[in-house]
Amino acid sequence: MIDLARFQSAIRAEGLDGWLFANFRQRDPLSSHLLGLSGEGMATRPWYYLIPSAGEPLKLIHAIEAGALEELPGRRVLYSSRAELVAALARSPKGRFAAQYSQELPIVSFLDHGTALLFEASGFVLVSSAGLIQRAIGLIDAAGAASHERAARHLYEIIDLVWKRIDRGMAGGVHPTEGVVQSWILAEFEARGLLSDHPPIVGCGVHTTDPHYEPRGGGSLLAPGELLQLDIWAKERAPGSVYADISWVGFLGPEAPEEVRSVFGAVRRARDRAVSFIRERRAAGISVTGAEVDAEARKVLIDSGYERGIKHRTGHGIDRELHGYGVNLDCVEFPDGRAIIEGSCFSVEPGLYLGDFGLRSEIDVYLLDSELHVSGGKPQQEILLLSGK
Repeated sequence: MIDLARFQSAIRAEGLDGWLFANFRQRDPLSSHLLGLSGEGMATRPWYYLIPSAGEPLKLIHAIEAGALEELPGRRVLYSSRAELVAALARSPKGRFAAQYSQELPIVSFLDHGTALLFEASGFVLVSSAGLIQRAIGLIDAAGAASHERAARHLYEIIDLVWKRIDRGMAGGVHPTEGVVQSWILAEFEARGLLSDHPPIVGCGVHTTDPHYEPRGGGSLLAPGELLQLDIWAKERAPGSVYADISWVGFLGPEAPEEVRSVFGAVRRARDRAVSFIRERRAAGISVTGAEVDAEARKVLIDSGYERGIKHRTGHGIDRELHGYGVNLDCVEFPDGRAIIEGSCFSVEPGLYLGDFGLRSEIDVYLLDSELHVSGGKPQQEILLLSGK
């Protein structure tokens, strides 16, 4: 059963008249997820579920599958012909209704164009539900923040353990492969009761230029004088757990080259500027969007002379999914004009990728009780180096 009061409160907070859900042949898993539906069943005919900002929802269901949506509250209206469906829509309350589409955010865009035209022809004004989706499933509460913090602390500890293991091994002449280091991280996940939707990223040398590098076979050997990018994410196994996601960079030697240090310095400044910018805007009582934060961090990289090395946005929303439904720090890839609001949780991970090496530094940030928190531990301030002992 959905929390109807919470949904309607979110609709009113967005200044809308209602929220439209539509599905056919399970083409919209997001609607099913939002409504707590199993996503099973034949679904050979379209169903429509309309939640008004106040009052009773409306279920428009084909007569041949009259049992659809029976677990949801609301008044049921059956149709068996296109004419009956159009007539039912004509009688329905109108106004500005959110629907699962967005020109900018593919993660929330499932409504087909034909259905959009049908509702618009019936007098509905459709707008993107991106803001509602953030409020419904893209925010974390105190319990979620605690889960996120525990996962983040584990990740910081794992980075420390893995780097020390690399350091000891290479001091003794043992050079693990990227795949071996990846297996160490996965073993730590298992031992700590963490799960991940994908193995961590372990990239050495030129592989650091690929933000989503995946070792094939055993991957490359970790060679002295190379840069190493570690990007790890996981959450607790308990239902409702929230992901954490961090990236650290190390140099397989006692001192990193000046160019590497310069690039890391720019990335670190961009990362820290994103956080300070949010705090400044909030202290001034000014709302701030994910796009605005990305632009501010991106400016640091550009002003440092590294515009050519920018490949991706500054951060993504985090919730029960690694790439969640909340606000992204993005003004270029998928521009996100949603505001950072209470319960927002997201990564801050600027990166630069320049020819034969690349690097990024990633932290997680969330807003709870009107305070902006950086989770897990102290963000990386200097490149990790081998001690040689």
